[in-house]
Amino acid sequence: MPAYAVIGAQWGDEGKGKIIDFLAEKAAIIARYSGGNNAGHTVINDAGTFKLHLVPSGICWPHTMNVIGNGVVVDPEVLLKEIGENNLDPSRLAVSDRAHLIMPYHVVLDRLEEAKRGDAAIGTTGRGVGPAYVDKVARQGLRVGELLDPEELALRLPEIVAFKNEIITKIYGGNPVDIEDIIALTKKWATELAEYIRPVENLVADALDNGENVIVEGAQGALLDLDHGTYPYVTSSNPTVGGTLTGLGMGPRSYGGVAGVFKAYCTRVGAGPFPTEIHGAEGDRIREMAGEFGVTTGRARRIGWFDGVAAKYSARVNGFDGLIVTRLDTLDGWDEIKICVAYELDGKRTDQFPIDAARLERAKPIYESVPGWTESTRSITKPSQINDGAKAYLNKLEEVIGVPIKIVSTGPHRDETLVIEDLIG
Repeated sequence: MPAYAVIGAQWGDEGKGKIIDFLAEKAAIIARYSGGNNAGHTVINDAGTFKLHLVPSGICWPHTMNVIGNGVVVDPEVLLKEIGENNLDPSRLAVSDRAHLIMPYHVVLDRLEEAKRGDAAIGTTGRGVGPAYVDKVARQGLRVGELLDPEELALRLPEIVAFKNEIITKIYGGNPVDIEDIIALTKKWATELAEYIRPVENLVADALDNGENVIVEGAQGALLDLDHGTYPYVTSSNPTVGGTLTGLGMGPRSYGGVAGVFKAYCTRVGAGPFPTEIHGAEGDRIREMAGEFGVTTGRARRIGWFDGVAAKYSARVNGFDGLIVTRLDTLDGWDEIKICVAYELDGKRTDQFPIDAARLERAKPIYESVPGWTESTRSITKPSQINDGAKAYLNKLEEVIGVPIKIVSTGPHRDETLVIEDLIG
């Protein structure tokens, strides 16, 4: 069987964790390929509620291997906490030896840099993800596999930490990190993580060669992609489908499908242009109904109507052949629901998504409205249960994006899922 990518299609927080947990029943491997613990995936099933930041969302199925790929940056303290909270079996979790480490100085630098930006802050989570990727690109990073030789690592660290402290103290005026504390941490990580570290690309390749299903789990969203998102208000990695190849060592022929996860409306966390943003009581209503507060940061998410222009762009960049719509039940009870079908930009109508932040900031949404519905869509699991209003809304999303909807999430629990067409063979 082939691999299937499940990718966030908006600005993140689309409900990917719930979807991965649902789909993982049919998979042998669930693999993360990008980002770090700036991601937050919530999984709710009969075993309880799980808030995951690094561990893949298939972990609740006893038959799955859960892989953290080389494209992820790993904070070992966060990972060890998740391993402990979920009582994970080492045989069911693998961490790439090529993934890069988030070190304590990365977290310090992330927060100092964001504070320095002031009103121009990007809106990072302050978890050290960006600085870790900077070091990776600058060929100054440390990889997870280096924990397997802690004595050699201890010889390298003094020079690295001294350089970072020069930046922390002289550029930002911050307090230096302690080299002895960091060396002690790396030795602790070496002891506690050693059994999880391995070349995970071999696990993925072997599963595919053996005809097993592999689900590739996205983190963040396509519109936050470092190259294809609303730069500079983006994350530090590639959440789009291209990132799956470099972030796991896979070939493009591995894929049997690429699905995009969309909320039935839009949200965004932090700064950056957001053409369909809803201000005032309407936005507050959706935020409170849906509990739109970040899993990682707790920050209130910005709320907007569904942006069809951005959605069509995301579908094109990723090559989606199926859509997954979440949070449909949040729209129950609205008299009218808006869908952005085009922008007015500098006096002209366009259906092209400008990723230049300044131009996108000037874009004004052009809406089409569909009637709302009073019947509940909460917890429905059969196509025959969809009321006419909700069905018309879903049909309009398909028309605007040009890709069929295959799954609809109708609640946070694993079982609150409507399958229109099987996503995985």
